[in-house]
Amino acid sequence: MELNLKAGSPGGGMSAWKVVLLLVGVQCLHVVALKSQLFTRGDALDYSSRKAVDYKTFYLNQKIDHFGFFENGTFKQRYLVADQHWHQAGGPILFYTGNEGDITWFCNNTGFMWQVAEELGAMLVFAEHRYYGDSMPFGPDSYSDSKHLNYLSSEQALADFAVLIRELKGSWPGARSSAVIAVGGSYGGMLAAWLRMKYPSVVVGALAASAPIWQFPGMVPCGDFHRIVSQDFAASGPNCDVNIRRSWGAIDKIASTAEGLAWLSGTFSLCAPLKSRPDSVAFKEWLQETWVNLAMVDYPYEASFLQPLPAWPVQAVCRHLGFDSSVSDYKLLQGVSEAARVYYNYTGTTACLNTSSTATGSLGFLGWYYQACTEMVMPLCTDGVQDMFEPQAWDFQAFSDECQALFGVRPRASWAETQYGGKDLSAHSNIIFSNGGLDPWSGGGVTRNISDSVVAIVIPQGAHHLDLRYDNERDPPAVRRARALEVDYFKAWVRQARRAP
Repeated sequence: MELNLKAGSPGGGMSAWKVVLLLVGVQCLHVVALKSQLFTRGDALDYSSRKAVDYKTFYLNQKIDHFGFFENGTFKQRYLVADQHWHQAGGPILFYTGNEGDITWFCNNTGFMWQVAEELGAMLVFAEHRYYGDSMPFGPDSYSDSKHLNYLSSEQALADFAVLIRELKGSWPGARSSAVIAVGGSYGGMLAAWLRMKYPSVVVGALAASAPIWQFPGMVPCGDFHRIVSQDFAASGPNCDVNIRRSWGAIDKIASTAEGLAWLSGTFSLCAPLKSRPDSVAFKEWLQETWVNLAMVDYPYEASFLQPLPAWPVQAVCRHLGFDSSVSDYKLLQGVSEAARVYYNYTGTTACLNTSSTATGSLGFLGWYYQACTEMVMPLCTDGVQDMFEPQAWDFQAFSDECQALFGVRPRASWAETQYGGKDLSAHSNIIFSNGGLDPWSGGGVTRNISDSVVAIVIPQGAHHLDLRYDNERDPPAVRRARALEVDYFKAWVRQARRAP
């Protein structure tokens, strides 16, 4: 079956539900509506806080299917190695569990690993996830149809990681007795935790940063994500969340006429003018995605992870949205337009705002859509009361129908719970779950200790996996303490592994 991505086709516009896109490295998890055509996004590496990194690139022949015996083909999985500080045989290995994108992006943006490598005497390995970056099981045909996409799953990716670790330890001089610690953020954090759960003999522990392993049907309320987004805006300026909530109705009123559509297009300096009612709906989805992105990357210093942004960008946005209840719709939306420019034109060099672009192009959007349509079913909903967004219920049947139209597959809503144990983590050990209080994905994360060795670290002023970023003089004290505690756990796990028979 060919993938149905044509504009206007049933699979071309996922208006009935939201797809969850998890980004990592200086990762981020990203909410997008799957529209009539896939968004095109420009690269946006965060050079503002990045240091020079040096690594070597390798490839390993991996089985296309680890769990069956009919498909005997192999593909080349890319991985990156930095061993500058790994001077002692048996020294530890920090293994980054790559997620939905080019592994070099994650390598360049996961500063925490680079900064602790010397202290730990650790080798760094960054493993690319199958179907992303250069690791294509069927080369240029990997995305040609659902038959070729059939081997894109977290289970197959975890098996790739386990095989790669065993191959490394068996072939790299001095690594046979090395303790391996999995590290990841967002979807990569989920994979790090699951790697420890499924292959405890392969990794001695895992750091799962901003990993929403409970954001699956029936585990947490579907509205928690957008409620946390709204709390960030409410705390960042008077009436900020209230005015964003009011803006949806104001857009509907003004967009009801051709003159109003033209006014919105000019006020927001849109590259493509709004022409119709469907255009205004897509415009609102673009704004919703903008506010979500801002909450995820609400860092205490200037950063360029998704877009070049000021320190505490949500506060900068809210300075344009402090109106009282007497403000007119036009004045309100002028404020919203200035708020949107904080995200899209902080540098002052953007001539117009492109409603088809919100984030980085280093991520594999189509691959993640397929994963969301199979095993990564993450319900999101809004009610317009506990959050600042328009009400939208979670409709699994509509979601399933869109997946069927697009890929010819239907999601298995409960498979992640069956496969990975859901909320029962009592049988596991040596996992750190770190979450930021500002990060909307913390609603699906583990924020309380499960046992003495499955622990939660909460960073109240932290956005999405702030602890995995390079340190910065403006970091809140809580993230500095979190990183120090994570290193202490790493050292304890290495000592524990060395004592094992």
